[in-house]
Amino acid sequence: MLENTNTTPLSEYGEFGLIDLLTKNIKIKNKSTVLGIGDDAAIINSNNRYQLVSKDLLIEGVHFDLSYCPLKHIGYKAIASNLSDIAAMNATPEQILVGIAVSSRYTAEAIEEVYQGMRLCCERYGVDLVGGDTTSSVSGMCISITVLGYADSSKIVKRSTANENDLICVSGDLGAAYMGLIILEREKQVFLENQRNQPDLEGFDYLLERQLKPEPRLDIIKHLDEKNILPTSMIDISDGLASDILHICQQSKKGCTIYEEKLPIDSLTYDTAMDFQLIPSTIALNGGEDYELLFTIKQSDYEKILQLKDISIIGHITGENTGNYLITNDKKSIPLQAQGWDAYRKKNKI
Repeated sequence: MLENTNTTPLSEYGEFGLIDLLTKNIKIKNKSTVLGIGDDAAIINSNNRYQLVSKDLLIEGVHFDLSYCPLKHIGYKAIASNLSDIAAMNATPEQILVGIAVSSRYTAEAIEEVYQGMRLCCERYGVDLVGGDTTSSVSGMCISITVLGYADSSKIVKRSTANENDLICVSGDLGAAYMGLIILEREKQVFLENQRNQPDLEGFDYLLERQLKPEPRLDIIKHLDEKNILPTSMIDISDGLASDILHICQQSKKGCTIYEEKLPIDSLTYDTAMDFQLIPSTIALNGGEDYELLFTIKQSDYEKILQLKDISIIGHITGENTGNYLITNDKKSIPLQAQGWDAYRKKNKI
């Protein structure tokens, strides 16, 4: 029974509002807890070695659709998305724990395929799968991943430490994962209307791979270290560029300016968005699931960052209370809004 008889729909809070509600009274009691809730990973001081811990849930029907997501890819993506959280702290992932709940409609062979995908990702990135739990579910599949990573205390990067005039950088390109999802959803609807229709996926390999089999950018962490560049703040792009830069600005108590013309958009993403009558820059800002790294650097590192491939400078950090803006291609200044993924929004859309 509820002690509080007042009821509020979860959609009124949204995902991050709900997190704030549930965690506002949580106090840190142990000296070994360096950082708790509020970043990509918690930080634990373990015998003077900093351990990072993060957890994610993947729910059938919410995070993946079995009508077009291969089981092996689901397992791979479950691990990759969690490794990305550790990369976002400028750290190295080393161990994974897996919890999985499945209904009776799944076979042992099906679950084995999910684990094959998990093992492939762990092997690719040198991560050990060290334990977990399995149980039954009354409906569908639920995967819970806990990832452990490590870093020298002087190299850990948080969301809350961006400085005024820092340059805003992003790895890779944006929007491809969302356009891959659009393609898959289109073909699903075509199939449902006539099950004799075969999916038309030719020419969309890059977009589909970005959606179904993302790769954590641990390579970027390595390249930054080789150039002796320590980001001043960092986050991975899971909810969308706009949402995630706003996380950095909110926690750093700063503003930002981003330039539309600087957004890195792959040509296939651009052309496919136009075919669907979608604005490519809107997809890049709000699509989500790119799992690229969004980070800030000191202006003194400008020449160094230019030496690295696959990184774009898209804007700069401004002072507190200056607001967060997108400068469009026609030089208009538009307030940035978090329109990316929110698990509790009534309808997620771009």
